Amino acid sequence: MQYKFTAYSEDDTIELAQNIESEKFPNMVICLEGDLGSGKTVFAKAFAKADGISENITSPTFTIIKEYEGEMKLFHMDVYRLSDVKQDIGIEEYFTKKGVCIIEWSDLIEDILPKNRLDIRIKIIDENTRQFIITPHGSKYEDLCERVL
Repeated sequence: MQYKFTAYSEDDTIELAQNIESEKFPNMVICLEGDLGSGKTVFAKAFAKADGISENITSPTFTIIKEYEGEMKLFHMDVYRLSDVKQDIGIEEYFTKKGVCIIEWSDLIEDILPKNRLDIRIKIIDENTRQFIITPHGSKYEDLCERVL
């Protein structure tokens, strides 16, 4: 099943991220896909803030993975630079570290993603409007979607 959510402003994106964060659980994996400027990092920042993280969240383009301490540890990943790298860099280890993984450009590493996860594809409609197509994989993620969407 897919869920659709339309954000008419950045505030709507922030609210969606906060609502999903309120239902977080250990080993949660959120996979974000979308063009540049679609709102992937806005979502990650809002999730982190709701998790009690006060550090400035930036897209980890050059470091691939940034770790943050909040109510629950957050592993923020940007795998854009891995599109043509096929070596094992240990990303899978983060899926079981009892934190939350948010992965930007997740479609580039689809072959190593866990079976159970939350896929969020963001489409740019216009300057302010985004459509979120949310696909839960696994019962925990289906339950989460039923609660927040």
